Amino acid sequence: MAGAKKTIEVGVFTGYSLLATALALPEDGKVVAIDTDRECYEVGRPFIEKAGMAHKVDFREGTGLARLDELLVEDEGAASYDFAFVDADKPNYVRYHEQLLKLVRVGGTIIYDNTLWGGTVALPAGTPMSDLDTRFSAALRDLNAKLAADPRIEVCQLAIADGVTI
Repeated sequence: MAGAKKTIEVGVFTGYSLLATALALPEDGKVVAIDTDRECYEVGRPFIEKAGMAHKVDFREGTGLARLDELLVEDEGAASYDFAFVDADKPNYVRYHEQLLKLVRVGGTIIYDNTLWGGTVALPAGTPMSDLDTRFSAALRDLNAKLAADPRIEVCQLAIADGVTI
C-alpha cells in the first residue's frame, strides 16, 4: 500500500482490516468502507474512533455491487483509488473484479481474501462438502481461473490462512 491515499474495502464486518488500512494511510487518506450490515460495523466503530481514525472512514451501507456502481459515477470515481480489499460475498468476487478494475488506478493493488476457501478450491469435483462450501469454492475457483487468465493484471496468490490473492 505504499503511497496509497484513497482506498476501498468491500466487506467490513466489525472493521478489523478497515482499521488496519486506516492506520496505514496518511492523515488525509480515505477508506470507502462498504458492507450490508451496519450493525456489525457499529460494533467495531468505537475502536476506530479510539484509534483516531474515524475521519478517514466513509462507511456506506449496502451491497458491494451497488455501492461500487455509485463510486464509478461520483466525481473522480474511475481510476481514482490506489488500493482495494475484498472480503465479502464470494459468489460476487468476479463481478467485483470488473468494477474494481475501473475504480483502481493502473499500478494500484486489489486484494481478495479467502481465495483458497479452506483448501476446498483444490478438491476434485463431486467431493462431499456443505452447500455453502460447494457454492463458495465454485465461485472462488472461477475467480482464481479468471484472474490467472486476465492479461490486464499481475496475480500473486498466497497460501496463507484461507488464501489471499493480490
